[in-house]
Amino acid sequence: MKSITFQMDGKAVTATEGMSLLQAARQAGIEIPTLCFNEELKPSGDCRMCMVEVVKGKRKRLVASCCYPVQEGIVVTTDNPRIKQIRKMIIELVWPTWTQLAEKYGVTKSRFVPEMTDCNLCGQCVRYCAEVVKKNAVFFEGRGVERHVGFTPGMAECDACRKCFAFCTGGYIVTEHGKAKASLEE
Repeated sequence: MKSITFQMDGKAVTATEGMSLLQAARQAGIEIPTLCFNEELKPSGDCRMCMVEVVKGKRKRLVASCCYPVQEGIVVTTDNPRIKQIRKMIIELVWPTWTQLAEKYGVTKSRFVPEMTDCNLCGQCVRYCAEVVKKNAVFFEGRGVERHVGFTPGMAECDACRKCFAFCTGGYIVTEHGKAKASLEE
């Protein structure tokens, strides 16, 4: 594999071709927060918590570092006022389900009224069921503020597996699975 050299937070970083910016940052000891990233799953970039700024030639843009491949000669900034503002907004949007970084970004409450307080919509349970278990028994239902995790009616595969439970940091999948199963038994 070819070595790629680029700048990240003012220092030269060498990574292997095919790595993402997030993987290269972790290898270089640079912290980039994530919410939806999991080593067992394909990167999705859904949460945008790993947003970084990339300058390539004359173009500057924000990208999800978990999905963006390393490229020769780019300049990457992992933390600046604009990125902090984006991360703070993300923390507010999923408040109170993800408080680990809230203190670092100065979030003590949210301007938004959360409908769900036990699911941060990271999608790890949905992706695990689709990519690893290959059952698609768990899915996203609805759009925007109405979006939530749903279960395929019948759920025989879901009852036997339950592997996605380990991915759920808020407990939503466990609670809702129990409710869905109870409603089917009625």
